[in-house]
Amino acid sequence: MSRLRLIGLTGGTLACALGIGYGMQHGQPAPPPHSTPAVSPAEANMPATEPRQTDPAPARVRTAESGPLEIEKIALTSAEAAGPTPVSEMHQHPTVSEVAAAPSANAALPTPPEDPEMPGLGCEVTAQAVPGPMAMVDFSVSAPCFGNTRMVVHHNGMIFSAVTDSEGSLNVKIPALAERAVFIAAFDNGDGAVATARVPGIAEFDRVALQWQGNAGFQIHAREFGASYGAPGHVWSGATAAGATDHASGSVLRLGEADVLSPLIAEIYTFPAGAADRSGAIALSIEAEVTADNCGRDISAQLLQRQGANRITTRELDLSVPDCDAVGDFLVLNNLLDDLKIAAK
Repeated sequence: MSRLRLIGLTGGTLACALGIGYGMQHGQPAPPPHSTPAVSPAEANMPATEPRQTDPAPARVRTAESGPLEIEKIALTSAEAAGPTPVSEMHQHPTVSEVAAAPSANAALPTPPEDPEMPGLGCEVTAQAVPGPMAMVDFSVSAPCFGNTRMVVHHNGMIFSAVTDSEGSLNVKIPALAERAVFIAAFDNGDGAVATARVPGIAEFDRVALQWQGNAGFQIHAREFGASYGAPGHVWSGATAAGATDHASGSVLRLGEADVLSPLIAEIYTFPAGAADRSGAIALSIEAEVTADNCGRDISAQLLQRQGANRITTRELDLSVPDCDAVGDFLVLNNLLDDLKIAAK
């Protein structure tokens, strides 16, 4: 037998003898030759004379945005604050929880999944514009999270306030001012929606819009073909059906919710020029009733007039209302609008 083999055999025998002696001294069976007790990586790095730490220590966790989780210390919740652990217990096989709680320094912990995106709450605002008879557009808004909420509707320079119902819906008929009509619904927080519609028959109608803010008391009046005040052919928002004539006549529609903060009101007069059965002129005027809300104040309005081609003219109106002792009177403003010239078809 060679010297190297003799040295190896002698060393192995000496190691076995020492192991058996150590086990007999401490009441622990010696491991069989050429075997190594299963020890967790954390135990392998722990000094033989130092008991396992049982005092709880805080764990530092890095968020998913800054990188993988990194756990520096873990307190075993099952440990009891007793005296030092016997040395013999340090060489027992580790439990599953101990192995899981003490990964090796080189082992990469799995990255936790990112938080799922919060599902939408169905608060999207949508709008739709559908052309109808008389160059009118059915404008509808759906806003499930804006029930009974003030909103503002814009259409080619015209603007008025509205309020959704309890389900966040709005349905309103709007006289179109352009063949390619654009409608915008806007809430006070910035949410809103846009809808468009093509109104091919709009050239057959003449329209004038008057709009203002607050309780200014404005009115638009049309006296068709020489009609006098209160007679058939005098058209305004307060006219009754009894004032209608057998001839083609116009109508006034008021839009806007007055019982809201900062109300925006619009009145639109429409005459079906393409269906006129007589020729003549329509005298247009703006009136303002002196009320307790506007007396002694300056009020303003804006006029939008569309006649014939796709062209809208605008004009600003500023008016000083008399003092409150004139409540109930009317201010009549002529020559602010061009009279409509109608030719029979």
